[in-house]
Amino acid sequence: MNYQVPLAERLRPRSLDDIVGQEHLTGPGKVLRISLESKRIPSMILWGPPGTGKTTLASTLSESLQRPFYTLSAISSGVKDIREVIERSKGLPGTILFIDEIHRFNKSQQDALLGAVERGWITLIGATTENPSFEVNAALLSRCQVYTLKSLEPESLGKLLQTAAQKDEWVASKKVIITEHQALLQLSGGDARKLLNLFELCLEQLPPGGELTDQLVMDTARQYIARYDKSGEQHYDIISAFIKSIRGSDPNAALYWLARMIEGGESISFIARRMIILASEDIGNANPTALILANNTFEAAEKIGYPEARIILSQCAIYLASSPKSNAAYVAIDQALDSVRQTGDASVPLHLRNAPTALMKKEGYGKDYQYAHAHPGHFIEQEFLPEILSGTRFYDPAKNPREEEIRQWLKNRWGNKYNY
Repeated sequence: MNYQVPLAERLRPRSLDDIVGQEHLTGPGKVLRISLESKRIPSMILWGPPGTGKTTLASTLSESLQRPFYTLSAISSGVKDIREVIERSKGLPGTILFIDEIHRFNKSQQDALLGAVERGWITLIGATTENPSFEVNAALLSRCQVYTLKSLEPESLGKLLQTAAQKDEWVASKKVIITEHQALLQLSGGDARKLLNLFELCLEQLPPGGELTDQLVMDTARQYIARYDKSGEQHYDIISAFIKSIRGSDPNAALYWLARMIEGGESISFIARRMIILASEDIGNANPTALILANNTFEAAEKIGYPEARIILSQCAIYLASSPKSNAAYVAIDQALDSVRQTGDASVPLHLRNAPTALMKKEGYGKDYQYAHAHPGHFIEQEFLPEILSGTRFYDPAKNPREEEIRQWLKNRWGNKYNY
């Protein structure tokens, strides 16, 4: 056995029975098991976090069906590579084409797959960590089944450690005593590859018969953090640090994490879309222009592409980090949603209802509704909430100059009812 190959690769499952944590897809009577037994698999998109078995599932299905198998990476492959595989597949019925990180393919690259999938020249298996509804174009998505993979639960991660100890000769030869493993499970974040890589790194630090403790795991993780970064396994940790740096109004930290993502080959849309969300969730009406700039950044950066898009992303990140912050809109809609769940389908007040027929008017629909524009200041106080919620305030303007203006405006009109 070649011990230069990483432990995660040495232990890669070879059959559906060996795959853990995805029993909703691979278990008896489940969709992929049925497809395999019938020897017919559809084109599919495997959507799930890193280290959940997307690549393994693709190769396992191919090996089990003894189908020709080609693999491309959306990071390094282009339309030319796709067309070459399609040409080869025309003479090889049942060819499976696996595309890792398919969300990084642009529209023209995805379009190049359409005809081959439609004609059955290839069975496409795409892997993505991103929501396919946003990242895979509608025409291609309609030709594929979407299967969602889950982060591995602690029980499944524990099984992987047992498998490593029992089946891998190098691990078994270490005869390590595993005193504690909670840190391993927690740091892996449900990612099998991260779990096994960290486990392997820990074993390298120990002499034969050594003791694996949570403290050793934590120390090893800190020592080798850069090694993990290079493999892209901190994808979610880094975007989290980026968002929290902007929320915390630190443009310098935001730029550092942005640079880490750009250098690691992160997709423009992944970064820009999260800045759009942040512009509303963390800035909102404290600076409404933030949402406009974030949306324009998404369009401009996608249009320009790397490397120049880095400048556009940088400008937006600096602007968002340097903007006043408010999560009032985020809090307000969540409170409104909670209210809906608690009160159910509260009736719309009669005066607010539409009255397109004479019968509805006779029933009182629309009666006594006051047209705001017909009154001074384009405002007249009336009830707009269901009776059960009358006087309930969901929106509480934050303490920043822009929302203080909004608070005063609302106070002048609704101060008595909503206590602004």
